[in-house]
Amino acid sequence: MSGSEALARLTEDRVDHRFKGLPPDADGLTVAELTAQRRNLFTDGFTTPVLALSAERLEHNLALMESYATRHGLAFAPHGKTTMAPQLFQRQLERGAWGITLAVPHQVRVARAYGVQRVFLANELVDPAALRWIAGELADDEDFRFVCYVDSVGGVELMDAALRGNARPVDVVVELAAGAGARTGVRTEAECAAVADAVAATGTLRLVGVAGYEGEVSGADPERVHAWLRRLVALAADFDKAGRFAAEGLDEIVVSAGGSAWFDAVADVFAEIPELSRPVLKLLRSGAYVSHDDGHYRKVTPFNRIPEEGALEPAFRLWTQIVSRPSPGQAFANAGKRDAAHDLDLPFAQVVRRGGTERPATGIEVTALSDQHAWLATAPDADLEVGDWLGLGLSHPCTSFDKWQLIPVTQADGTVVEYVRTFF
Repeated sequence: MSGSEALARLTEDRVDHRFKGLPPDADGLTVAELTAQRRNLFTDGFTTPVLALSAERLEHNLALMESYATRHGLAFAPHGKTTMAPQLFQRQLERGAWGITLAVPHQVRVARAYGVQRVFLANELVDPAALRWIAGELADDEDFRFVCYVDSVGGVELMDAALRGNARPVDVVVELAAGAGARTGVRTEAECAAVADAVAATGTLRLVGVAGYEGEVSGADPERVHAWLRRLVALAADFDKAGRFAAEGLDEIVVSAGGSAWFDAVADVFAEIPELSRPVLKLLRSGAYVSHDDGHYRKVTPFNRIPEEGALEPAFRLWTQIVSRPSPGQAFANAGKRDAAHDLDLPFAQVVRRGGTERPATGIEVTALSDQHAWLATAPDADLEVGDWLGLGLSHPCTSFDKWQLIPVTQADGTVVEYVRTFF
């Protein structure tokens, strides 16, 4: 089955109890049939809690990062772990993305099932079963491009053992750690060279570049992040000078970095990459931009430093309902840890809907989450009643998407125009 056919089949799935928040009277309809009804999120049977994505803001964010990458001469492989939504992968690819970044084998299987032809795995892969599956994909599809990290000689040896006998080598990049205490990666340039030598000694792996994640720089600030990125670029240049990118058939050198907090620094430093023996694929991997958020990424987005280049817009809103108002200073809504991201910040009370009218959630604050309840502190002037709908902003997209299997995409007036399926 082709990727386009697989995507089309997502709309043939039947709506039922598996999908939170959808109208009970839609049970048995296909997703395509429900979409065609263009129901209104607030008046046509959706139940709370329900997570919604703004159609307009989603499109704005996709367009903005496409233009940013193009303007700065960057290839873009947005991190798919954020959404695990093949429909959004496809929209990113249609917006010029080079491919999709992923983190673990399951995610690669999802991407391949929906036709993604270029995958950058930002992790060292040492699982024999997964490596054999990757080798099979490469053997069966000559157009499939797969690149993954290596960060140890031991890892290279495990990969080599699992891949022996396969005709097509697996492309790898040496991961440079962002400091002594960083999450993963090779700690020193000398150790990077040893890992590269180990790759060269195999017939199963091909060294194609270097990569890392600047978000792990200790005490990250512009000066420290720029300095580490220059180390990464220098490593690529040193490897090239030493002839480490001389493998047969290699037509470009990969240099990759870029989360969602420092992609402006990546653009700055990658613009300085000197001429190497082959063209350089300057690969940016930011992923949270798709939905952005109302908390962590609103505070750390590079567009705060470069406002002349645009601004991302938070596209998520979690709609919940007030189910208890036990005292003037307290209320409870029916969404909790099962529904809302809470690993970086608690949700933010933004708007109240009552009788078709929406107004700011003045004097309302989320103070805690239980499994299925949000604890709300209410100021004396807060106008809040049982039955009101409360719209919450969220922090950290990567732990918002994973709680919802089918997410309505709504226009500004509440009309639902699409449903996004996730695979976590």
